Amino acid sequence: MSLTILFMPESAYGPTNNSIGIGDILRRRGHRVVFAAEASWKGKLEALGFEEDLVNLAPPPENAEEQDPGQFWKDFIRETAPEYRKSTLEQLETVTAPIWAELIDGAKYCEPQLKAIIERVNPDVIVEDNVITFPALLTAGKKFVRIVSCNPLEVRGENIAPVFSGLPADDRSEWDAFRAEYDRTHRELWTAFNEWCVEQGTEPLPDLDFIHQGDLNLYVYPEILDYTDARPLGPSWHRLDSSVRETDEEFTLPFERNDGSLIYFSLGSLGSSDVELMQRVIDVLATTPHQYIVSKGPLHEEIKLADNMWGAEFLPQTKIIPQCDLVITHGGNNTTTESLHFGKPMILLPLFWDQYDNAQRVDEMGYGVRLSTYSFTDEELTGAIARLLGDTELRARLAAAGEEIRRRDGLRKAADLIEQLGQ
Repeated sequence: MSLTILFMPESAYGPTNNSIGIGDILRRRGHRVVFAAEASWKGKLEALGFEEDLVNLAPPPENAEEQDPGQFWKDFIRETAPEYRKSTLEQLETVTAPIWAELIDGAKYCEPQLKAIIERVNPDVIVEDNVITFPALLTAGKKFVRIVSCNPLEVRGENIAPVFSGLPADDRSEWDAFRAEYDRTHRELWTAFNEWCVEQGTEPLPDLDFIHQGDLNLYVYPEILDYTDARPLGPSWHRLDSSVRETDEEFTLPFERNDGSLIYFSLGSLGSSDVELMQRVIDVLATTPHQYIVSKGPLHEEIKLADNMWGAEFLPQTKIIPQCDLVITHGGNNTTTESLHFGKPMILLPLFWDQYDNAQRVDEMGYGVRLSTYSFTDEELTGAIARLLGDTELRARLAAAGEEIRRRDGLRKAADLIEQLGQ
């Protein structure tokens, strides 16, 4: 039976790319796939074979036609970049709560648009890849799928570290203080949003959570990093060990390999807006004998690469990582899970949100090294590179793990589960 499936991903590249990957499988199986993405994605999704019925999360700017995909969040991150030098505890007030506030404003603004889209599209299944509830998606009387494409600490539990903290799993000494500060900085915001959601017809939100569960709940995280031993999930929850889109263009190295290793460096579409940090890392990498592919991001013209590097504003990451020996990343969930999908060790330089949780988890499970993003020494970075590249046992273990992750094929598992829900 052919289904109509409506995807509403968060505007940033990570959730949208994840939804593109799953939606592409469903589209190729003959289903009608419509994206209610944010308006700056206009034309980008249609080019991949999807229908677009887009939303504005705020009044459109005068130059709306010139907006890059996810431009709002690029601007927001660039403006708040100085706050990333603070601890995760301090960021709760200056980064995390303001992000929630912006997300809430967007949810409220687009509520009538979403109702109109659902009436036009008449989907069998609604799929949301985001961190916040949009009531229209829940009150439409359709099957609802929640996708978590952030670190799964988002689904809280007493015996796991608090989300956004980057705190270690085996040391609880700071957990309670972090949770108390989260409550202090978010209680008023959450209470008002919960009341608004209930007014729109939803059930009350779980305490201090900004999103409801779905009829089906999917989360993207490899089993080798997962927390299910400490926080088991209910029967509606399904892990996708990875969800690597197959829509990226092929990539051929634009240079000859030398005797060194090939390393991929990306701080994501948002983190790369911090040109000073990008340049600091690049200048250290320039002193090593290796070659680098650099994802330069939206401010690419301001970033100066060294002779042992090649880069561009946008890169087909899923086609590049398999060719590399090591990944240096901000710890975004897509890059983290894609690196493990292809069996690559990581050096992680987290900036905000769940990136600290991913960096901590990769480090404490032994699949990479977390560094202090703004205070690492040159020797710490070059030493981590040498150590990870030289650890043949780790590289063999990761290669085997990647093979198993790819065999599990999270992309098609997600498509299967969504199909089953809709029938």
